[in-house]
Amino acid sequence: MSAPHVRRAAAADARALSALGRLTFSQTFAHLYPPEDLAAYLDEAHGAERYGDWLADPAYGLWVVESAGALIGYAMAGPCHLPHPEVTTSCGELWRYYLLREHQGRGLGAPLLAAALDWLDAPGRRLWLGVWSENFGAQRLYARHGFAKVGEYAFQVGQTRDREFILRREPAASASRRNNLD
Repeated sequence: MSAPHVRRAAAADARALSALGRLTFSQTFAHLYPPEDLAAYLDEAHGAERYGDWLADPAYGLWVVESAGALIGYAMAGPCHLPHPEVTTSCGELWRYYLLREHQGRGLGAPLLAAALDWLDAPGRRLWLGVWSENFGAQRLYARHGFAKVGEYAFQVGQTRDREFILRREPAASASRRNNLD
């Protein structure tokens, strides 16, 4: 059996990413939503066609953690779409960052996060992300990577609205070198 490794996602991964996105979001947040709200959100936000579109668009980057031929985690980055007055077209956003619950805490997330942040990082570029207001572990993780809370907004899942924090990381003096995951 091969060791888990991070790689850039390919067009052929769209269906597997869709299934993984649905599962990881459900593992993390299903307890918060009525079943009909969760189902509507998963259909809208995690369809295979959407992943196919993102994979085909050079403005987006997706990485996966693969183990024994199965995807067990993923990260997605691209243009910032958060509702904050300081967001510009040059800003980048970490859109999604998930590992299957049974693979968390094994050191697999660090290289996945590094791949996405390295890809986003550019001289003078602010990086953004949204995180659920009660996801304290994620907030601590992002703080360790230089992100700070700069706002809030309502994240909608079906008819449910969650309180979401907007985090931002100021540009580094010089962008880090991109690794060979592109």
